[in-house]
Amino acid sequence: MKKWMFVIVMGAMFVGCQEVQEGASQGPATAEELPNLKEQGIAKTKFDERKMPDVLELAQSDDRFSTLVNLITQAGVENAVKNQGPLTVFAPTNEAFKTLPNEVVSKLTDPNNTDKLAYVLTHHVAPANYPVEKLQELADKGTTLFMASGEYVPVEVKDGEIYVGGARIVESHKVANGWVHVVDKPIVPKNLEL
Repeated sequence: MKKWMFVIVMGAMFVGCQEVQEGASQGPATAEELPNLKEQGIAKTKFDERKMPDVLELAQSDDRFSTLVNLITQAGVENAVKNQGPLTVFAPTNEAFKTLPNEVVSKLTDPNNTDKLAYVLTHHVAPANYPVEKLQELADKGTTLFMASGEYVPVEVKDGEIYVGGARIVESHKVANGWVHVVDKPIVPKNLEL
């Protein structure tokens, strides 16, 4: 039940990126426009230092995730992202979003492609706890990781670094409702047709 609720919420969150801010131009966003959302001013959450932050609180405390935080805020899904989990989120930074071609971004943010947008975003979420050690075990066994999109992605080790679905994990954070692994690019499903 929680898995499907999160799939719906994450889809709604990503759909929020197609909403137009007051005074912004009409039409789909480009890859250059997405990272600039941080200029609109994102209020940071001041979480209790004695309490471990959840996924949202961690993202709000780090400017590198301002695009993600803005999308969550626009979609009004803050409380859902704070659910108990467990979740493992592979979170692209603002810079990572720039690796998507403008054509792909335009098609995914087109109002007619909401289902494809949700599919791509849920492809970044594994509905379980996967610390780095567990991901290393999966890579050593040559097994794949099940994502909330319903697809599986490979977990590999290359030159001593862990890759999930082709995205390199650059750092990891334990959070109250699971794990956040920062990745260097979005994980695009192989079966995505635009």
